[in-house]
Amino acid sequence: MKILASVLFIFLIVVIFFWQFFFKGLLPIPADTIIGLYHPFRDLYAKNYPNGIPFKNFLVTDPVRQQYPWRELVISAERKFELPLWNPYNFAGTPLLANFQSASFYPLNILFLIMPFTTAWSLIIFLGPFLGGIFLFAYLNNLKLNKWAGLLGATTFSFSGFFISWLEWGTITHVGLWLPLILLSIDRLFLNKRNLKWIFIYLFSLMASFFAGHLQIFFYLFIFSWIYFLARWFQFGKKINILFIFFLFNSLFIILTAVQWIPTLLFISLSARNIDTLNFSSPGWFIPWQNLIQFVAPDFFGNPTTLNYWGVWNYGELVGYVGIIPLVLALFAIFYRRDKKTLFFNLALFTSLIFSLQTYIAKIPFILHIPFLETAQPTRLLFIATFSLAVLSAFGFDHLLRMKKKIVIIYPLIFISIIFVGLWIFIPKEHMLVVKSNLLLPTFLFISSSILFFTLISLQKKNKLTTILCIIIMAVTAFDLLRFGFKFVSFTSKDYLFPSTAVTAFLQKNLGEFRIMTTDSRILPPNFSAIYGLQSVDGYDPLYLLRYGELIAASERKKADITPPFGFNRIITPHNYESKIMDLLGVKYILSLSDIKSPKLIKVFQEGETRIYENKSVLPRAFFVEQVQYEKDKEQVMNNLFRDDIDLRKIAILQLSYRKSNAKPQPAVGQLDSKRVVGKAKIISYSENKVIIETISSSDEGFLILTDAYYPTWRAKINNNYETPILQADYNFRGVSIPSGKHRVEFYNSLF
Repeated sequence: MKILASVLFIFLIVVIFFWQFFFKGLLPIPADTIIGLYHPFRDLYAKNYPNGIPFKNFLVTDPVRQQYPWRELVISAERKFELPLWNPYNFAGTPLLANFQSASFYPLNILFLIMPFTTAWSLIIFLGPFLGGIFLFAYLNNLKLNKWAGLLGATTFSFSGFFISWLEWGTITHVGLWLPLILLSIDRLFLNKRNLKWIFIYLFSLMASFFAGHLQIFFYLFIFSWIYFLARWFQFGKKINILFIFFLFNSLFIILTAVQWIPTLLFISLSARNIDTLNFSSPGWFIPWQNLIQFVAPDFFGNPTTLNYWGVWNYGELVGYVGIIPLVLALFAIFYRRDKKTLFFNLALFTSLIFSLQTYIAKIPFILHIPFLETAQPTRLLFIATFSLAVLSAFGFDHLLRMKKKIVIIYPLIFISIIFVGLWIFIPKEHMLVVKSNLLLPTFLFISSSILFFTLISLQKKNKLTTILCIIIMAVTAFDLLRFGFKFVSFTSKDYLFPSTAVTAFLQKNLGEFRIMTTDSRILPPNFSAIYGLQSVDGYDPLYLLRYGELIAASERKKADITPPFGFNRIITPHNYESKIMDLLGVKYILSLSDIKSPKLIKVFQEGETRIYENKSVLPRAFFVEQVQYEKDKEQVMNNLFRDDIDLRKIAILQLSYRKSNAKPQPAVGQLDSKRVVGKAKIISYSENKVIIETISSSDEGFLILTDAYYPTWRAKINNNYETPILQADYNFRGVSIPSGKHRVEFYNSLF
């Protein structure tokens, strides 16, 4: 089978999977969850759908709650030739580029710059399985495998359980798809005398994978690549010059990607990542042993799309399905193919499973609290496992087509048949209907596959019948994997993707420089507000600033308690609208699904069930205070914020370590300094990376508060002449000392 025909076949398979995009204009994003799960979007369709529009997969909401809003913010900035450094719309301000998953420097972002955003998004999702398949086919072809074997491995990788589960994120699969091209580049470094081209391809692939937007998957890919290189280096004579070139270009990789990893490391160091994640003993943190069943029957425990999933949370993290035929062939390679490359991928498969299953070895990084690893959920090692299985399936198919005694394929078939018999015999009674219905198709596919293999055994020589049989094997594999993918992946109408509603229109018109909050997680969930240009106090990100998390935790607890854990688990959704912390944060509007009685709130709008209340006690975004009080540690600062006798409109609380070294003598800790003249502050320009405020004060030094999150990359200058230090005021905000007179204060963000 010619290479071009193989590439066209991969393209055809991916187009078939995305036919709803190409022929019906539906988008590969779970936008149906927006209008099916959340208000005010449900209110928009309430007349025709009083119970909400049906949605396909409740499990897949992160793409619309994280990746899509973040990517839109990134592209919006890049179209203005600005670095996407800051997201002012969530967490009262948070780093954007530094959160890593925003994929700010991913090379394929160029699609967003030359075409409509939704089209580019859809093509990005499309390119996940397409490029992954093409790159793996090229790698397997480099290993001199039969073209049919390469095609099987490519199809398996592109539509494996891991790829399908994470397809619509647009980040995780794009990190992983570069792995086979990286391995191909490493091989060519050893095998091709003109290797300069391939070392640059290696560097580009590695950088593209890094910038694609998921640090954990890249970490696995990077370690895997290094082990593969060292294995090849030992195999091909341990040449020092090759080792030097590899070290040189990896060093160049570190230098060129510093623009991403330096901001990310800073963000991680200031985040709550290490103290507010799930415990490794939580169900689903590791792959439960019983979930190995999903390698032969992916929906044995049900499926979230059919609302009958009864297994350990969550399905998407635990399914490593690669198809029945590829699994049989992978097992065949494991037991009967004897060469170094097969041994390597055998070890990769079993190592990844050992560290992702509930084994003692897998728990070691968490018991020892190894940085980074202790917060990385090991189920995502399924990336390495499914990639290895895809490669091994190609090895197995190649070996089967070449060997004369094909009868040995019967042993993997017997092994899997025993598993199926056991599954049918030991069906849990309480889930019998679900399990039976979801075992029928895998069993049928296994029987059909067995017939195909027995037919292949009977063909001792290569002929047209062998080619026809290979075509049938590919067709069955494609049917198996595409059916699995169709069941899980959502394609939705453009109309469902963040539609405008009366509520969002009201807020866009009236919010101004203030923020919003909700009393119910079913209303405008975290990060949605960014799409509409609305600033909110909530947010959803594995990384969020520790100081902000502590501030909100105390606000929700209604006392100065900042002891971890906070219980947010990546999602901060404050609901305590009575807290003066919310007033300080500039929360002007509160959204609710029920009536609220509060002396400081007035109902101003309603659409369907969604009510909007205006907070009459809200503080302005920028204002002068009369006095400043210093405290020696953050606990004392927090205690003062919750004192009933302190008016945060008049008094700013600063931590002692943030005093200016060249300032005049300050009052003792815990005491107020002398009264300052309160000036006027007006925000005249507000954008993601710059805030300009005009100030007027009659005499003496004033102190200005800007209630945006404090972060060390922000700078301030007065009248465009001289820098002035930003002090961390009221626990998590920005404060600067302002001289008397009329001034122009500019807050601006920098990369480092």
